[in-house]
Amino acid sequence: MTKREKYSWIYWLCVLLLFIGLQRLLFPNTQGPIELTYSEFLDSVRAEKVQRIVFLPEKIIGYLGTEDTIQGNITQAPTAPWRVRIPSVEQQVQKQFIVYRIPNMNEEYLLSELREYGVNFKGHFEDKTLQNFILNWILPFLFLLALWGYIFRRMGTKHPMLEIGKNKARIVAEKPENPITFKDVAGIDEAVEEVKELVDFLKNPSKYTRLGGKLPKGVLLVGPPGTGKTLLAKAVAGEADVPFFSMSGSDFVEMFVGVGAARVRDLFNEAKAHAPCIIFIDEIDAIGKRRAGGVYGGGYDERENTLNQLLVEMDGFDSSVGVIIMGATNRPDVLDPALLRPGRFDRQILVDKPDMKGREDIFKVHTKKLKLGPDVDLKRLAAQTPGFAGAEIANVCNEAALLAVRKNKDAITMEDFEEAIERVIAGLEKKNKLINEKERQIVAYHESGHAIVGYFTPGADEIQKVSIVPRGIGALGYTMQMPLEDRYLMTESELRGKIKGLLGGRAAEEIVFGEVSTGASNDLERATQLARNMIVVYGMSEKLPNISLVNQSATGFLGYGPEIERRSEYIEQMIDEEITEIINSCYKEAKEVLCEKRELLDKMATILLEKEVINYDEIREILGDKQK
Repeated sequence: MTKREKYSWIYWLCVLLLFIGLQRLLFPNTQGPIELTYSEFLDSVRAEKVQRIVFLPEKIIGYLGTEDTIQGNITQAPTAPWRVRIPSVEQQVQKQFIVYRIPNMNEEYLLSELREYGVNFKGHFEDKTLQNFILNWILPFLFLLALWGYIFRRMGTKHPMLEIGKNKARIVAEKPENPITFKDVAGIDEAVEEVKELVDFLKNPSKYTRLGGKLPKGVLLVGPPGTGKTLLAKAVAGEADVPFFSMSGSDFVEMFVGVGAARVRDLFNEAKAHAPCIIFIDEIDAIGKRRAGGVYGGGYDERENTLNQLLVEMDGFDSSVGVIIMGATNRPDVLDPALLRPGRFDRQILVDKPDMKGREDIFKVHTKKLKLGPDVDLKRLAAQTPGFAGAEIANVCNEAALLAVRKNKDAITMEDFEEAIERVIAGLEKKNKLINEKERQIVAYHESGHAIVGYFTPGADEIQKVSIVPRGIGALGYTMQMPLEDRYLMTESELRGKIKGLLGGRAAEEIVFGEVSTGASNDLERATQLARNMIVVYGMSEKLPNISLVNQSATGFLGYGPEIERRSEYIEQMIDEEITEIINSCYKEAKEVLCEKRELLDKMATILLEKEVINYDEIREILGDKQK
């Protein structure tokens, strides 16, 4: 029998007592004493029906000879649970009645009447002090105490309301069955080399303190989403074989004031008890944002209070105990400077998107447990996924496996991987979407125009695939262009080549049909943005050469564009004129390429209408040598 079952009878007893009390309160005893008026009481005395009475401070209690001796308007008095009756051996054969005293009652006249008719009477004083104290104070308190204890036992010790100030960190066991190590991390070799020293710190702290040096207190991992910051932190814990406290920045802040600071204190106290260990705070920008200087609001900023407590705790503990704090964020620009200073986060490690070699290594990691076909080329897959982070590559591998299962294949082929890449980039195919023949023809020539201009433009990205199958939201077709190598710099001619490729679709429509459609809206938006960046960001302007109008760099790693500084109307007019000039000249050059390759345009459009999808090898076969 458990402890909870052993004392369960107490709660059932309290419930029973409560039920009895409510029953007596809601359903009074109908067999209680009757209530007489003062005149009816005197009439009963004169009729010699009253045998004896007892005088109480607020009422008179008497006994009639028989139950049917009183006639007239007699009502039964409600019996309250706190009313105490005077016990009597004659109660079973006599009917009790109550007469409540009236103001200015003539006691002498009543006593004379009682003596005259031979009624026995006596006085009685009821001291209800102890009784009222027990009923009004002790019993309700005991009942509430029992009810409160029952509720808390039902809630259990792990109820969220009882742990509102406790940290929500998930603790990875000291020796998990399948620990994550550096072998599971690929594509970020530089970051791995940086954190390997942390493992040595945790295993041999005396090695680094023997010359008077101090262990680093904090390491901040910064980088775009999905690049493996959390995975890298877990690998450090797995290699060092120490406890790993994982918590998100948003877990500190609740609706209650002071909870965030309490959770920070509890987290660090628990970490010190498990030292050496690692505290990992993911998305630390949720609590570490820069405090607003000079702005004083009327409310209480819970986030700032949590940040202040975190700063105090990072300053307060001794690094020699072996507790290392690791944070991860993709918004280092919004973090408070006090959080980034030496002594708190001593090191900042960039976990960037992998290069081509890194993507190939990531594909190797995520395809270890997959059954691959003989035609799968991981190097080519890495070339087809520029700009992909580790999480996106993992998603591609998983999608390819699911696609192969749907087709009942025995192994995952290259076709499945390429289709998975298309699903990630362009969205799902919509083969059931009905498009009339006229629109299919426009889409075929539009995509063929993109492909031909991009194919014959020097320095442009390679055309990987052309399709007129609708995908994603609103895309009736697409042309997949990807570089065969990683590029970090682009020349002015290459940027103009990108703009020409974007305008090739509309140019093809105008050449073939004599008018344009609404299908190029996204192309025009991207081309205009490229042209504007050439002028205001990169300084590639004839009227405003070598001048940057950027007020603030791109925010973090989230892909926000630069904030353009607003200038005079004259400057804005020159910018607009140059944008228009760049777009018009690129559009004119795209039309010239398509007019020159008109036969190839018709040929590719015809094949697209027949096959709907043309891959890399077929494109090279159709368009031939680029020098033609």
